[in-house]
Amino acid sequence: MTGIVLLVGIMILIFLGLAQTVLDKLYLSDRGGLIFVGAIVLGSFIDIPLWRDPQVSINVGGAILPIALAIYVLVKAGTAKEWIRAIIGIFLTAGLLYGINKFYRFDINQGFMEPQYLWGIVAGIVAYIAGRSRRLSFIIATLGILSLDIAHIIEANRSGYNVPTQIGGAGFFDTIFIAGILAVLLAEIIGEGREALQGGPATTNRPEKLEESLEKPDAE
Repeated sequence: MTGIVLLVGIMILIFLGLAQTVLDKLYLSDRGGLIFVGAIVLGSFIDIPLWRDPQVSINVGGAILPIALAIYVLVKAGTAKEWIRAIIGIFLTAGLLYGINKFYRFDINQGFMEPQYLWGIVAGIVAYIAGRSRRLSFIIATLGILSLDIAHIIEANRSGYNVPTQIGGAGFFDTIFIAGILAVLLAEIIGEGREALQGGPATTNRPEKLEESLEKPDAE
């Protein structure tokens, strides 16, 4: 039993460190990323009720903070092209996950993986394909999962199912945050792999003065 607890503790510490490293790439400093991770951990114990009928609540650490960061990163990204790609990616991610959920019934007592982690992996992959950058991948994965949660709430309400729903209820280990982390990691791994195969970063779109300096012969 002690060994299992120790292993779980080590895995949590690894995930905490990994999350902090990923957040460093999203307009956050090392200190800012660490503070944000701490805030998510603390916020995981706080649920805010949204509606009573049906009963819907949202977790601070598992939903509000990741969503706020995604919106902040999207605003910082700024260009119309990135906004369009983000919106398309969000709807694509939510639509794909919604379709999978309709055609495949998950049993939490069977299978090789908990459904929320599978959602995170699928959302991370789709987000990277649509975003092709660390920041857009995080935005698409995070807000795509949120859109799926909202769609499920609306569907349950229209069908008359009064089922309590928690958005981001698993806190630090909820699908919303996991999907964002996986999306950034995929962008990082694939991006680094492409650079390695190309022999270094792409040389296109350099500033004119930099191109001119590279074309000049070295002074004798």
